[in-house]
Amino acid sequence: MSNLSAVFEELKRDLTNPNGPSITTMRNYSFAILVYRPEQEFEMRKKVRQLSDHLRGEQWAVLEISLHRLLLQRLRSLEEGVLQSWIETEKRQSRKNPEKALLRVKEQLANLLEGEEGLARDVVQLVNEFCEKYPEAVDRTVIWIKRLGALYPYYRCSSLLKHLDGKTGNVPVILLYPGERKDKTALSFMGEMPADRDYRPRIYSAEMFH
Repeated sequence: MSNLSAVFEELKRDLTNPNGPSITTMRNYSFAILVYRPEQEFEMRKKVRQLSDHLRGEQWAVLEISLHRLLLQRLRSLEEGVLQSWIETEKRQSRKNPEKALLRVKEQLANLLEGEEGLARDVVQLVNEFCEKYPEAVDRTVIWIKRLGALYPYYRCSSLLKHLDGKTGNVPVILLYPGERKDKTALSFMGEMPADRDYRPRIYSAEMFH
């Protein structure tokens, strides 16, 4: 069994605990992070699909939220001409100063994605709509938040989790995190960003099985 398979087996046991999902020991904070190496992206997607199919077979309600899709929706919602202006400016600046051009893009996207009115608002809306659709499955619901890698290097998921806290009906929410675990609570996004220690959720990672 690969380490990633072992991670998903552990998560499956905790989700299907006879006493109810036990992905966390914190009251009213039903979040977890599943860490995988970026090169395991397609293997991870296969594991998510397999576990989701199993849970649906057990009458679970399963929702997958793509942050990539939400990013594209937000970009398409910009006023006409704004996105094209960003692109043309980035092209001009990157020829002269690539680092400055990247910093400008980060700042523009931060205004669009960060905070309570950013991606967190979109995720909360999708989760709440889903839970309202399946009220009878409140104890058999899991939410996957995927495609975080599409936001590299513009977004930190610790910000997302902070603004989801208390707004997702206390159903299990699993953030699929491409990166590396540096110690008990520190994660490096894509294995490239400086380790971020601002994480409260339980972390499932291959290091559990070393």
